Amino acid sequence: MDLPVTSTEYSTVNDTSAFVPSPATPYQGDIARYWNAEARPVNLRLGDVDGLYHHHYGIGDVDHTALGDTEDSEYEKKLIAELHRLESAQAEVLLDHLGSIGRDDTLVDAGCGRGGSMVMAHQRFGCKVEGVTLSAKQADFGNQRAKDLGIDAHVHSQVCNMLDMPFETGQAAGSWNNESSMYVDLHDLFAEHSRVLAVGGRYVTITGCWNPRYGQPSKWVSQINAHFECNIHSRREYLRAMADNRLVPQAVIDLTPDTLPYWELRATSSLVTGIEEAFINSYKDGSFQYVLIAADRV
Repeated sequence: MDLPVTSTEYSTVNDTSAFVPSPATPYQGDIARYWNAEARPVNLRLGDVDGLYHHHYGIGDVDHTALGDTEDSEYEKKLIAELHRLESAQAEVLLDHLGSIGRDDTLVDAGCGRGGSMVMAHQRFGCKVEGVTLSAKQADFGNQRAKDLGIDAHVHSQVCNMLDMPFETGQAAGSWNNESSMYVDLHDLFAEHSRVLAVGGRYVTITGCWNPRYGQPSKWVSQINAHFECNIHSRREYLRAMADNRLVPQAVIDLTPDTLPYWELRATSSLVTGIEEAFINSYKDGSFQYVLIAADRV
């Protein structure tokens, strides 16, 4: 049964969940600590709308009719619901590109956050979905949510390094990174996805990447890196690393025009984090792109 849920309930699920797992590098320890401590309203309040907690951005046109008058006392609540609708729409587009997935298949979410996309994948395909994250706090949160939904036999998160996933070779019919690939070396990442995917399996990523045509990462991209403690890659790096690891792109889609409405709406909300200007300006000047790449394991 789908029980009502709020982020406040999950913040106290397990006080021992804030430990840092044994990462391969000091940097991964920093990332684990960062996400164990993260509790931004922009992530939690959006998830409170319907219990799907995401850690990515949105795409699509804003429904201004649903927002109504900015002077309405309910306007901010409607704005938050609209931002959440756009981020769930982004996850739907990612799932659309996984192709044909059966109920007996296994999917892998690398960098699963609090598990919103995993729940959506199981609801769509009926299959098993395994998530990995460096954050014990996120894994606990996602597992509790799956339990509340009665799908914990099918949806499971665990604490581990996405560069060394505890899955058998060829076990997964599909896998993805949704805005999580900027925390790792791409060659190492795609080598591991290539290992866990069955031949013919589909890998999908949605990510921000700096545009090689700009020349170098812009000042806006540098601000985003500093804000999230990550290392944004260029679009060229993604394609090269895939080619080196038996992942053949079937679709490369520029989602930049589709994500700008989300950012422009978010910049008007009470949930601003201070990074909105960098995203909006870098998307507009062409130095940063929001891209979907779907590739088959050969």
